[in-house]
Amino acid sequence: MQIDVLYILIVLTVIFFSMTLHEVMHGFAAYWLGDDTAAKEGRLTFNPIKHIDPFLTIALPLILAVIGAPIFGGAKPVPFNPFKLRYDDWGAALVAFAGPLTNFVIAFILFASFALSKVETSTFAGQFLIVGVYVNLGFFVFNMIPVPPLDGSRVLYALAPEFVRRGMEAIERFGLIFIFALVMIASPLIGIIISAGTGAIVRWFGLLFGITVA
Repeated sequence: MQIDVLYILIVLTVIFFSMTLHEVMHGFAAYWLGDDTAAKEGRLTFNPIKHIDPFLTIALPLILAVIGAPIFGGAKPVPFNPFKLRYDDWGAALVAFAGPLTNFVIAFILFASFALSKVETSTFAGQFLIVGVYVNLGFFVFNMIPVPPLDGSRVLYALAPEFVRRGMEAIERFGLIFIFALVMIASPLIGIIISAGTGAIVRWFGLLFGITVA
């Protein structure tokens, strides 16, 4: 198997930048809603080292990049105290959604830059922009899967009936261990979800700007 070193370096650069913003925005959203837990623990920082999870941030996306699969992953969760937040469960949902929304906005900005600059995909700039779009959308779709402790579960929690909430709380006790197991067991299915989700969003972006991206 031939490894594209430039592609791997682009993926790593995009991951470090994007996931740092993802986690920082969780922290800022919580701070804005009245919880200073992330600030006290030093997570309101743009230093990527503070947010990296060795498996979800580095190992998993790199493995997926090397084998040519859709790229997804996560970072070390930013701590927050839901009891300090305004708007109760909806406050927690807003904090959770702030991270994936950041990835979506980054993807949109990169796509707009690609479309408006009319740069070729064969150039370094074109490759960087397109990889950035797909990596950020991969993180967006993956993190919005409504399975605890992924961000999408907090949004579902705000809407779910009581019996669903109890089940979600039971799963969340296992935290990242559950996500590791889910990735190991269901990575082909997750890859299909990521591919379908990112493809649909890219097509929608393309319609907005009148271009087609393969």
